[in-house]
Amino acid sequence: MNTLSSDFNAYNLAMLLIRLAIGPMLFVHGYNKVFGAGGLKGTAGWFESLGLKPGWVHARVAAGTEMAVGIAITIGFLTGLSAAGVVGLMVVAMLTDHRGKGYFVFKGGWEYVLYILLTALALASGGSGEWSVDNALNIEMFGVNWAIIAAVLGTGAALLMLATSYRPVKK
Repeated sequence: MNTLSSDFNAYNLAMLLIRLAIGPMLFVHGYNKVFGAGGLKGTAGWFESLGLKPGWVHARVAAGTEMAVGIAITIGFLTGLSAAGVVGLMVVAMLTDHRGKGYFVFKGGWEYVLYILLTALALASGGSGEWSVDNALNIEMFGVNWAIIAAVLGTGAALLMLATSYRPVKK
């Protein structure tokens, strides 16, 4: 019989692989916003061009959030809240940079950010597994309710930020 209870290490490996798939990627994206070719100044200019005002604030908030949740997800810490951070980042990306470009990422679309968002929600639902800081500290911040909390909290934060700061230039 191939059930979760018969091979719990398979579940732990799956959760670790999910964490390793999105955590370091998010961290590197944030790191690149700060230390990449254009640095924070270039990132701020790009955010301004997207309509995120003031760009210097959003560059720092986005980079800091990506690096913080990237580390937290990688080590499996505060999984539900970390997933909410990912959801917020991806909703903003979907509604700004990828908006109106269709589904496929190779055309600038929102396919990839939706994938990351849904993967974060799966992690919030399933948890980080036994091989995580959450488990070591006995933090149980996962499950269906945490997936819902992450979706609502992340989306709500993104929409609030966009309502107060998104001022795209009419073309």
